[in-house]
Amino acid sequence: MTCMIVDDEPLAVRLLESYVEKTPDLKLMDSFTDSINAINAIKEQKPDLLFLDIQMPNIDGMELAHSLPEETRVVFTTAFKEYAFESYEVNALDFLLKPVRYNKFLAAVEKARKLCSPRTVVQPQQPNTVFIRVDGEWRNIVIDQIVYVNGMKDYVLFYLDGEKKPLISHLTMKAVEEMLPSDRFLRVHRSYIIAVDKISKVDRNDCIYIGNEVIHIPDGYLQSFRQFLETRSINKR
Repeated sequence: MTCMIVDDEPLAVRLLESYVEKTPDLKLMDSFTDSINAINAIKEQKPDLLFLDIQMPNIDGMELAHSLPEETRVVFTTAFKEYAFESYEVNALDFLLKPVRYNKFLAAVEKARKLCSPRTVVQPQQPNTVFIRVDGEWRNIVIDQIVYVNGMKDYVLFYLDGEKKPLISHLTMKAVEEMLPSDRFLRVHRSYIIAVDKISKVDRNDCIYIGNEVIHIPDGYLQSFRQFLETRSINKR
């Protein structure tokens, strides 16, 4: 699926470009900080998806949206939530508030995929690796190697198969939870995210045995974990 970005803020453009780069099967055709320069390119190249700012000099996003090719879907990106209602009057696919988060960006892309013609629909593929910053360097980690993640204040410890010591990165648990695929990882504690396929056993006291760790599931996470067990268990209750 192809896309373009139109935003008069260079930092906002670079952020969206970085999101496109790490999203499977999404190709960036071009980016513009000037809406006038963008119009002809959009009409000529007809991207499947357009990430469009609203408040811009010369021609604003709302006006530009009225002149788009029929096959181009629009996702508005703006810092002003008061435009939300107006955006749907031009049949916008989605409305993202700045600063745009990657999970919201990805949700909008998935909406667009479902609306694309069979000729352009490509099944999204989850990445096999993830980059984290460790001791000032970027480490490329194979997701399947992650056994569990342990949060400690402002740092997160990644425990990997075949590694004696964890990799330590300055991250929040929320950021890690959003980064890892939800069908393979589950948060079972305020301080733990586990790879569900790495669980050895769960005892009668609701303790998870994984790697060299035993994690007791607190009440706040117990219901969601039991629901997960129901979906993966042969012995239904």
